[in-house]
Amino acid sequence: MQPEAKDPEEDSVWEEPPSMLWGLDPMFNAFTRLYVKDILQMRESCQVSGIYFYNSHPIFKVDVLGTVVYKREREDFFCYGVDDGTGVINSLCWKDEQWRDQGDPATSGARSFGSSARGDFNPANELKKLRQAQHSSSHLEIGELLRVRGPVKTSRQQREIMASTYYKVSDPVMAVQISWMMEVPQLYRQCYDNPFHLDSSAQNPDIQGGSASCSGSASYLLGSATRILKDFLKEKEVTRFRPYDVQDLLQPLVSRQPQKTAAEQEPEAGPSSGPPTSFKQLRELLQKSLQILQDEGLVFHKVKSQDEVYHVTERDKDLLMAVRDILREDCRREKYAEKGCHILHVLSSVRQRYSRNVSKAALELVLKALECNSDIISTSDSHYTIL
Repeated sequence: MQPEAKDPEEDSVWEEPPSMLWGLDPMFNAFTRLYVKDILQMRESCQVSGIYFYNSHPIFKVDVLGTVVYKREREDFFCYGVDDGTGVINSLCWKDEQWRDQGDPATSGARSFGSSARGDFNPANELKKLRQAQHSSSHLEIGELLRVRGPVKTSRQQREIMASTYYKVSDPVMAVQISWMMEVPQLYRQCYDNPFHLDSSAQNPDIQGGSASCSGSASYLLGSATRILKDFLKEKEVTRFRPYDVQDLLQPLVSRQPQKTAAEQEPEAGPSSGPPTSFKQLRELLQKSLQILQDEGLVFHKVKSQDEVYHVTERDKDLLMAVRDILREDCRREKYAEKGCHILHVLSSVRQRYSRNVSKAALELVLKALECNSDIISTSDSHYTIL
């Protein structure tokens, strides 16, 4: 189900940001997985042709998965009509030059197949087989599944995708389509439907000098620290940890940063006023990184105390069991028998029975893990029931 989005482009008072600031939006350089309906309705920029806006995000490259509903072939290209369930858009897919010059690899490969029938390895024949497989993956018929990525163009008042990459998707059990339908609504909720806002430092060129470079360096350092902690949780498969267990992992990041000299230190900060600057930076970096993991729901505090213990959400068997038991009990009630329990109802029950510190983001990860294990199933966008 496509989420309802507030579209600021329809507001007459909305002004598109200056083109020099578009690169600050991560979506600008990404292939956005928008619904075809939204691609067709995006507003084109009045500054640069070929740039479009969805919810104030500048977009020019998209990634679409859909069924071919019509096909037109020319000497140099294919034109496929791609239907993702919300609309149909033309996709212009250029043919490879070697196929036009050498003909169809399927027929040319068949003529030389007899020479390798004895089992001898023939590099030329293997190359022809590879080209034949590549050729078949880019020639689609009506009803087949196509994934296409490329910039959006408007030609003859009709919007279309100029494919930079396209291929036929083999999906006999619809696993790819189901995964796509689960990921795209999450991208809308987490990214696309959140308007792109510029902070004051980006809008005011007078303060873009040292402060912008410092904030950029701090953001990069924090991002690197967060990735290190995520890799640690994934590789070690820990169920819980304390801050001092992972503190040494971030030490190399702080060691590479330039330290302040004595003249740059604050006047009131004497030699014996507290820990060294590098240790303060390490502690601050660790706290911010752990806060990001908490905000994303990857870890949580079961009980808040001086001895900070972080539980890894997806590996907390007690939490998974508590959520499963709540759904099993409540879905038997007539009120939730048909549609299942809303995620906020489950969150309230978890906080009452297990821990008051479980966040909605953490619960979403637990529900996703239980659904992957076929313990529960989502009956709608935010309702779940037991299997």
